[in-house]
Amino acid sequence: MNHQPRKRFGQNFLRDSTVVRSIVLGIAPDPEDHLVEIGPGQGVLTEALLPLCGRLDAIEIDRDLAASLETKFSGNTKFRLHRADALKFRFCELSYGKKLRVVGNLPYNISTPLLFHLFAQTECIEDMHFMLQKEVVDRLCAVPGDKSYGRLGIMARYYCRADGLFEVPPESFFPRPQVMSAVVRLVPHETRPVDVDPGPLGQVVAAAFSQRRKTLRNALKHLFEEGEIQDLRIDPQARAETLGLEAYARLARALTGKAG
Repeated sequence: MNHQPRKRFGQNFLRDSTVVRSIVLGIAPDPEDHLVEIGPGQGVLTEALLPLCGRLDAIEIDRDLAASLETKFSGNTKFRLHRADALKFRFCELSYGKKLRVVGNLPYNISTPLLFHLFAQTECIEDMHFMLQKEVVDRLCAVPGDKSYGRLGIMARYYCRADGLFEVPPESFFPRPQVMSAVVRLVPHETRPVDVDPGPLGQVVAAAFSQRRKTLRNALKHLFEEGEIQDLRIDPQARAETLGLEAYARLARALTGKAG
């Protein structure tokens, strides 16, 4: 297919068959699996996955690519295309009682909001395998003290276990991106690691990292008094990147208590 990649959709098409095989091996689909592919593009990964799974729903926003995909896979009864924006798509409506395995080469320009959109629907997701900008994968997998540690990593840890699988160089794509990419596996927790509502947790984490060079006493001063932070066994002089998920959960529970 002769398709001009569109910048507004963040299109960088995977062209490396070795990388495709590595992604398929990482996913390891079986004939019972229901896959959902976000942004199938020209169908390179789709073509490799279809023979191995029970069903594959593809979500594509580009009308030209969608038309090409419908033609390419028109004879395959396991394939279904949705012409839709993944940022607005209700994934759980596809599950029919069986959890989904979500895959995709995600556009760099919407990767973070799309991840949060998916985190909110993890009750119907078995796992997720995504190609992302390496910087985003580093943030997803970061631990306290890492320079990449921040809001995305903490919220990802609340919803999922994150494992970076392998890096992918720019020459594996057309057009070539300016950055390295990487593949990550995200597996939603059966039981959340902390007992806290995600709304207050997200509010506290966002506030803490909005001014990450400041101490928690200053970054959270509109939410807590210094003594309130100390009462939660947290050092008010600490910085946001030094706290783990459990400490942020204590802050979030305290914030909920204050609101109540």
